[in-house]
Amino acid sequence: MQGTVIKSAGSVYEVRCPDGAVVECRVKGNFRLKGIKSTNPVAVGDYVKVSLREDGTAYIVDIMPRKNYIVRKASNLSKQSHILAANLDLCFLVVTISHPATSTTFIDRFLASAEAYRVPVVLIFNKIDLYTDEERAELDYLVALYESIGYSCLRVSAVDGTGVDELRSMMHGKVSLLAGNSGVGKSSIVNAISPSVAAKVGEISRIHDTGMHTTTYTEMFELMPGSYLVDTPGVKGFGSYNMEVEEIAHYFVEFFELSKNCKYGNCTHTHEPGCAVLAALEEGRLAPSRYQSYLSMLEDKDEGKYRAAE
Repeated sequence: MQGTVIKSAGSVYEVRCPDGAVVECRVKGNFRLKGIKSTNPVAVGDYVKVSLREDGTAYIVDIMPRKNYIVRKASNLSKQSHILAANLDLCFLVVTISHPATSTTFIDRFLASAEAYRVPVVLIFNKIDLYTDEERAELDYLVALYESIGYSCLRVSAVDGTGVDELRSMMHGKVSLLAGNSGVGKSSIVNAISPSVAAKVGEISRIHDTGMHTTTYTEMFELMPGSYLVDTPGVKGFGSYNMEVEEIAHYFVEFFELSKNCKYGNCTHTHEPGCAVLAALEEGRLAPSRYQSYLSMLEDKDEGKYRAAE
């Protein structure tokens, strides 16, 4: 039997079958021995094979090839990854200029990882109803910056409804991931889109708040027929995983284009003569924040550096 993983809670998974039935499954003991260096070898969104036993128990015995996934370095500083979700049509990264402020380093790390694993990202700038004139100016700058690179940006207020209809339309017929730092208003956005789903998300949040932090819930909800939303707990840092130094620039879209004009094919864009990326930085054609994010990812080879994105 095959199905889609719709909930991950520790060692227990819920799998939705083609007929709509939901089966509670565990993972076979030898599953982790197949070279999957991840804290969660099975992720929400995975298409899996399930074996039903005579005693009524069910086990996930295989994962179908993934078209993409969002992955970050596990937060325990191990050399393992943590997969946020798999087989996504879109990822919505919720960020805020203030209340709280989301760092551009966090944004850029997330975008680079999404590029590496072929996940399209839309930036949601939330809480625009709260911003001062100065914060609105920063919002305008960041929207212009990321749109110039090629990322779609939405200005949203879950309070007054700005951008909610457009967001709902973008989610229609897709499997979407909603991610972001804690406090950026993900739950409020879900409530504006679908109050019934928001109630379920809120129930999971309350479990986290009561101190049951040893189990991390990620769950896929049906927003509307054929449209699904994957909700994840708030992410603090976003450590890059399994990226070689020479690959990182490939996942900064504008760097990749500029690097075609570098003098050396193996240019690291840090000190080399004839570097087109450094030239663009000096001439104001490359955002300093993007370059600083790139440098911070180069430093990830030093254990623990990724926490600078928190």
